[in-house]
Amino acid sequence: MPQPAAAVEESFSQTFREVFRRHAAGVAILTVNYGGRPYGFTATSVASLSVEPPRFTFNMSRTSSSWPAVANSTYLGVHMLGLENRELAERFARTKDRFSGDHWETGPCGVPLLKDVPAYLVGRIEVRLSFENNAVVVVDVVDGSLGDEKAPLLYHSGSYVRPHPIEYEI
Repeated sequence: MPQPAAAVEESFSQTFREVFRRHAAGVAILTVNYGGRPYGFTATSVASLSVEPPRFTFNMSRTSSSWPAVANSTYLGVHMLGLENRELAERFARTKDRFSGDHWETGPCGVPLLKDVPAYLVGRIEVRLSFENNAVVVVDVVDGSLGDEKAPLLYHSGSYVRPHPIEYEI
């Protein structure tokens, strides 16, 4: 006897969640200045789109408290995080008190820049593609900086993890 469609969908939904929990992803924080106020959130969906011209993308929920800021701003920053930035990642993922303190400053194009991160890029938001309750955002890079190269912070199976080198080198 076949399963009801709702049961199949629920079963697949759990499989889908688990598949992506097992997919390790780099951790970044996105920041934007909207109405003179800084906004930011932790994300694992940042990806390079092209080198010429330099572009990146990210996805976010349109129900996020940061969505109105991203939807209505021109410039945005992305900060690639290292292992030593775990507390910062948790702060931007779990609290509303993301910008109190001296861990940030205003950078190019008015974008809030986080201090002591391995790298950041500032870009002009070019495309916001809404799909149901989500959005894909495309950003053209206009500035950026590299700090000291450090081990990246990864997210895997619901936890922050460190990469472990293998003996094979590409």
